[in-house]
Amino acid sequence: MSTIDSKLVLLTCGQDEQARRLRDNGSRRDARLAALPSVSLPTTPGKTDVDPVLADHEPRRLVVLGTDADLAAVLLRLLRSDRLDVELAHLPTTRSDVAALWGMPRGAAAVTLALEGTARPTPLVRDDAGGVLAGRGEIRGLQGECYCDDALVLRGAAPHLVVAAVASGIAVRAGRTGRLPDGTVAPVPPHAPHGRGAAVGRAVQVGGELKAVLADGVAHPRGLQRRTWYRHTSDWLLARP
Repeated sequence: MSTIDSKLVLLTCGQDEQARRLRDNGSRRDARLAALPSVSLPTTPGKTDVDPVLADHEPRRLVVLGTDADLAAVLLRLLRSDRLDVELAHLPTTRSDVAALWGMPRGAAAVTLALEGTARPTPLVRDDAGGVLAGRGEIRGLQGECYCDDALVLRGAAPHLVVAAVASGIAVRAGRTGRLPDGTVAPVPPHAPHGRGAAVGRAVQVGGELKAVLADGVAHPRGLQRRTWYRHTSDWLLARP
């Protein structure tokens, strides 16, 4: 783009020093961000933070400078306000599972993607508590069962069970390492007494003793006995390769 698109708005989330440097320093790369209309928001912004930006700026695209949790919080407001037509771009200020999942670049190339890249339909993953995932959902210290649609993914114990969106839906992997699922399909035989596997589908249901449940790095305040993630009927629009 030869000029800054007036329908792009930069959201700087939290008081992260790296975010301020990316936005404010005088380098050629960051000057493009400094030229954008900019709004400073708190960490994991909510309704009273994001909705006025939508009303006042009528953006075509929001560029979220922050964590995966910040991106998910903005996405949640788009969902709840019926504004999934607004595009999102992400400039992570910390390690990002969103960037890893979709092969997003770093540095100047990341800024170019955020400002000029195509926003592609991306599966929107919701949970049974009303939340959304931008990147990773994870259960640590799980004892129980997990199904992805009709495929058994876990029976017994697993140090990690990880859920994330892939192009075809929701991918899930149970194992020791906590690696992001990559779309591998390796279900556990339905009558096996125990086992860990992987699958892809439209919904993931987990039951048992869930010691720690995290969404985009944010821990649920207490242990749970069940969790469901499912693909929403509409996609969201993410600037990605």
